[in-house]
Amino acid sequence: MLRKRWVLHDEDNHETVEKLATTLKIDHILARLLAQRGIATYREARDFFRPSLDNLHDPFLLKDMDVAVERIEEAVEKGERVLIYGDYDVDGTTAVALVYDFLKDFHPNIDYYIPDRYNEGYGVSFKSIDYAMETGVKLIISLDCGIKAQKQIKYATDNGIDFIVVDHHRPDDVPLTAMAVVDPKQPDCPYPYKELSGCGLGFKLAQAFYQKRRLPFEGLDKFLDLVVVSIAADVVPITGENRVLAYYGLQRLNFNPRAGFESILFYSNVFRKAKPDKVTAFTKELSVSDLMFMIGPKINAAGRIEKGKKAVDLLVCKKMGDTHELTIEINDNNTERRSLDTDITKQAMHMIASSPELKESKATLLFDPGWHKGVIGIVASRLIESYYRPTIIFTESNGLITGSARSVKDFDVYNAIDACSDLLEHFGGHKYAAGLSLRPEKLDAFKACFMQEVHDTITEEMLIPQIEVHAEIPIGSIAGRFFRVLKQFAPFGPGNPNPIFVSRNCVTQGSVRVVGNKHLKFRVTQPGLHAADLPAIAFQQGHQLKNLRACKSFDVAYQIEENEWNGRVSLQLNVKDLKFNT
Repeated sequence: MLRKRWVLHDEDNHETVEKLATTLKIDHILARLLAQRGIATYREARDFFRPSLDNLHDPFLLKDMDVAVERIEEAVEKGERVLIYGDYDVDGTTAVALVYDFLKDFHPNIDYYIPDRYNEGYGVSFKSIDYAMETGVKLIISLDCGIKAQKQIKYATDNGIDFIVVDHHRPDDVPLTAMAVVDPKQPDCPYPYKELSGCGLGFKLAQAFYQKRRLPFEGLDKFLDLVVVSIAADVVPITGENRVLAYYGLQRLNFNPRAGFESILFYSNVFRKAKPDKVTAFTKELSVSDLMFMIGPKINAAGRIEKGKKAVDLLVCKKMGDTHELTIEINDNNTERRSLDTDITKQAMHMIASSPELKESKATLLFDPGWHKGVIGIVASRLIESYYRPTIIFTESNGLITGSARSVKDFDVYNAIDACSDLLEHFGGHKYAAGLSLRPEKLDAFKACFMQEVHDTITEEMLIPQIEVHAEIPIGSIAGRFFRVLKQFAPFGPGNPNPIFVSRNCVTQGSVRVVGNKHLKFRVTQPGLHAADLPAIAFQQGHQLKNLRACKSFDVAYQIEENEWNGRVSLQLNVKDLKFNT
């Protein structure tokens, strides 16, 4: 297992912490957690603990939003055919479903298009524009892609099709010829929040359309479940506006989800039940983490294995009765995806293990022409779990070498790829994930360039997995009001992490055992400190059984969570790491 370094969060402003603890009447540790999130006043704390849709920003602060809405209204008035276009991943398909759903209420002459991962690749394709011309489309709205599609957009405009780009990726310096470009990451965009998902920007487009027509905001509530799934799957920060959208999106998903999501969860054995007030809910309250593991992979699987359009077909279904066949097909896609993912990961791990050079490298770059393009991004993530360093997995597709990159904390893999962009046909993405394509004859030159860039810019610390510890606390302080307030910090995610605590000089209470063949289960206490003990689970750490039984005491890093078993709910520690004191 990889060695991990614990990094205790810097001491916060003591005056701010004291003020928050006093005005909010909360534990100083909780006040510290607020200060770590940039919260310094009672009002900021109120907005954090009580998210409000009233705090969403005016969508017309987004550059070109007024132009985009005006062009959509023109299309509605003239009865022009409109094509909603989006990427084949979760963010793209939820964005397309949202904009198609909202616009369909006002304009029947509308269609949607998701490119084929294998025949068209990522982003706006020439094939899709040909389809638009053949079907009489006059306006294309691209979501979660398009910001780098200069040639494709020019091709469309030259053939009488207007383009509205709604994207959240970094733009190039080359201006687009699109009718409107809605992207908060444009340097001259004054929008105050820059981290919306692609679907989140689709929601802002719908909000602007409603606002222009003076329609009640409540009409947009039905789209919030799509937004929260995109936020979870695209791993955008759950701060600011995203936190508000995630908070209300989870409410929508838990109590009144669209038929497609309800069907996915039903087939995931998360059943609906009637509550005393006759409001229906799932048998467990779904969190952002649940969406990442229960919903995201299944929606993604449609585009990875077959066609992403199938995911949109499911998400725009109005009745559960229409969803079953599509959900079964998507579940089958996901089963096949898991099998491919497992097989290719094993092959990749063997390639690294059998090469001393690869084992010692500061980055992983692997290529096999037979690997399935739809799962190479997942494989890259899997390899980082074992070999913690920037990773690109390449395969061959349509005569090009196609790669998917993933990175480690604090290392910007997008910038490293950008430094070698003269060798590429195409690339795009974020700091921690990117996609790229290049001609086969340039693969060796790209490998050399990328490896040199990583070598020159990555630090040794970045190559050691980090556990960011938010506070050191005694085990006995966890129960009661402390945890009740801590629960209100949710929804958790990037920018608002589920806090990791450390307790030192702990011992086990009772038996220590391995469950499920690979997980440790035990009770933990701190002698002399309130004498409290709590159950703990350490996933994937069964190999630590002998060490835990033999040690004199240990320090433990963990998150606090609720565990439900046979209808009973209790607190437990979700152990992230152990350090043994001999």
